[in-house]
Amino acid sequence: MLATYGGSCEGAVLTSVPILKDLVLLGGGHSHVTVLKRFGMRPLPPGVRLTLVSRGVDTPYSGMLPGLIAGHYSYDDAHIDLRMLARFADARSIVDEATGLDLANRQVLFARRPPVSYDVLSIDIGSTPNVTVAGAAEHAIPVKPIDQFLARWMALSARVLETTSPTRIAVVGGGAGGVELLLAVQHHVATLRKSAGRDVAHLEYHLFTDSSELLPTHNRTVRRIFERILAERGVRLHAGSPVVEVLPSRLRTADGQSHQIDEVLWTTQAAAASWLAESGLAVDGVGFVQVSDTLRSSSHANVFASGDVASVAEYPRPKSGVFAVRHGRPLERNLRRALLGQPLASYRPQRQFLSLISTGDEYAVASRGPFAFEGAWLWRWKDWIDRRFMRRFSELPEMVSAAVPEVPTGLADAEALAALSATAMRCGGCGAKVGASVLTRALDRVPAQDRGSVLIGLDAPDDAAVVETPDGGAVVHTVDFFRSMLDDPYVFGQIAAHHTLSDVYAMGGDAESALAIVTVPHGPESKVEDTLTHVMAGAAIVLREAGAKLLGGHTSEGAELGLGFAVHGRVDPGRVLRKAGLQPGDRLILTKALGTGTLFAADMRHRARGRWIASAVASMLQSNRDAARALLAHSATACTDVTGFGLLGHLVEMLKASSVDAELELGTLPILDGAEQTVRAGILSSLQPQNVRLRRAIVNPPDAGADPRFALLFDPQTSGGLLAGVPAAEAESCVRDLRARGYAVSTIIGTVMPRSDRPEMVTLKK
Repeated sequence: MLATYGGSCEGAVLTSVPILKDLVLLGGGHSHVTVLKRFGMRPLPPGVRLTLVSRGVDTPYSGMLPGLIAGHYSYDDAHIDLRMLARFADARSIVDEATGLDLANRQVLFARRPPVSYDVLSIDIGSTPNVTVAGAAEHAIPVKPIDQFLARWMALSARVLETTSPTRIAVVGGGAGGVELLLAVQHHVATLRKSAGRDVAHLEYHLFTDSSELLPTHNRTVRRIFERILAERGVRLHAGSPVVEVLPSRLRTADGQSHQIDEVLWTTQAAAASWLAESGLAVDGVGFVQVSDTLRSSSHANVFASGDVASVAEYPRPKSGVFAVRHGRPLERNLRRALLGQPLASYRPQRQFLSLISTGDEYAVASRGPFAFEGAWLWRWKDWIDRRFMRRFSELPEMVSAAVPEVPTGLADAEALAALSATAMRCGGCGAKVGASVLTRALDRVPAQDRGSVLIGLDAPDDAAVVETPDGGAVVHTVDFFRSMLDDPYVFGQIAAHHTLSDVYAMGGDAESALAIVTVPHGPESKVEDTLTHVMAGAAIVLREAGAKLLGGHTSEGAELGLGFAVHGRVDPGRVLRKAGLQPGDRLILTKALGTGTLFAADMRHRARGRWIASAVASMLQSNRDAARALLAHSATACTDVTGFGLLGHLVEMLKASSVDAELELGTLPILDGAEQTVRAGILSSLQPQNVRLRRAIVNPPDAGADPRFALLFDPQTSGGLLAGVPAAEAESCVRDLRARGYAVSTIIGTVMPRSDRPEMVTLKK
């Protein structure tokens, strides 16, 4: 950090337990989801910070992947919501892909963000198919990582659905995973084409396997059953035909034959990420982390590994979701013991296990040791087992609201007690702002000052202050600060910087410099330094991209992470965008979707899906700079950024300043994914009640009140979009320009009307 950062102490007493140790779960595999659930049911000791690092917000359950491909399950049926589960376990959730480990300094490394430090590390990142065969990486679709496979599978299925020419689809790998995948693909494609009125006669399916036997790890009866099923369904089996090269539309096998193939799915023997060995961890002959029967690394006592990525020296077992799931309990137990310095417990996996192998349709084959069964009843049993497993991670106990402090009788009236109860669980971000009415009344009591060189100040508040310079130019000043609503300090730093810079952009200016204000949770120096590094690294990236130099700032300790900036910029005095300036006939344009307030309120209560929060974060991470430039290029008459007071609150500010009314079309409002669902569930930001007081500005609130989008008019936004008035003749081209610049949901949401004689200013249209 810069030398200009400082702090002071007034003798406060810190009551919360500081972070003493960091436990990092690297990967969202089957073992780790069990660990998270168990930590949620029985929390870790105070002083332990739990962090989940995963490539995505959802993790697929491998047992349901064939059913998902076949069309029997939806995406949500077959995926565990990692963010929701992490919330339940009181874990930080960091969505990024690790690229290595610094074992000496106990850090997880990334390509684009600062390292994440750990005291104890657990690795469960799964495996990938071995694509070392020439051309496989370029021309085949590997089944793992599953999330990447699913995206490519959707594209493949769309191509196969539309094609009318002969198409040959091959799966390389003759284990249970390859057989299940091929039969699931065949079933799904046939179902789609039949529903579209198309035949499947021109589709061919091929299965290539290195082994001379199909399903080599299963008994003879199971192999014969699947040989029969493949033959009945017209699948061409190439047993004992190792693929040695993958070419565009062609495979070559070890016997020298060439096979014309249009689509290749790769499910061969699992491989490990190369950086595991490169980091210095002890690995087995094929790169998997070597662990003892305690699941602890044989080379590093503070590192554990489980699931497919682990190789248990005492008990070698095949890479299977069955073993990954069963690693969860012993792993959770030993992670607790490692944190407390206690002896670890040994784990001995079972020798045999039941496999239920699906056949694409609602039919399955059971395999255990020398036994085999088949039938539709087995598929129903497998379906029941899988759904029961998934309910363990989706049906989580409700979040208990923060307790309301007990207030002695007579200390507060009923209204004050009701307000205290309603706001026991406070939102972060802009949901933590003071309400508009309170702020207005307070500022009205501030004595007026001589304007001097002030062009825009407290006498006519706007998004930022503008001061004239002696050379005839103008500078713009703004400040913002709020508590974090995210558990990833790096991403929070980015959002906080974007949010503050938006005030400058909304005025039509460009940022030049910034001073930071940071509150960091107290704790050992190493933990405070780590948090401060992450939050400022995230902010610095955004400031640098904006052309604003970080000059210094102030730090202090507190109960929660908070960040803000005082930003200085420049603006052309003749092109200042203000809240005032709307003209009758102007069209109102909104550049981003609404809903961050309700979504993060739901996130606090474990009621928001991870992908909803991911979508909201992506929106908040989009700068408003190019949007402001597009609005200026299309002669915008007025502008503001939509933040804590919600869309309606900021629109009312513009209408009052411009002495006009507006018609707003509810049906056009862009809404973030999931926001309507959380509003319908009654989950609202803690600032919402104060924003709702502005409903008195609406001509017809009862008519629109039943629409869930009505509540989103009052939803406080963090790093929201710009709301602007644009002349009607420019509006359509302005929206096209905004969308071309990446603001995909930009839309016209209403029209500016002449001022009427009624006190209400906004008419809502459905």
